[in-house]
Amino acid sequence: MSNSHGNTPAAWTAVVVGLLGFTVGSVGLLFSPVSYPVFWAGVAITVAAGLVFLVMAKMGLHEESGH
Repeated sequence: MSNSHGNTPAAWTAVVVGLLGFTVGSVGLLFSPVSYPVFWAGVAITVAAGLVFLVMAKMGLHEESGH
């Protein structure tokens, strides 16, 4: 395992975007009746978190900070 243990800009950004996606999706499920467009928007945001991570990692933002 790396020394950074996920404490990189790429990892933190992906986590924040993923949490945003889960929040949006959850709000969609709380509506009465359920709002499937809002739910699926949350799913799309959550999937985008993985893509954001991959792009940022390719940019070199997932490397060890040298502590």
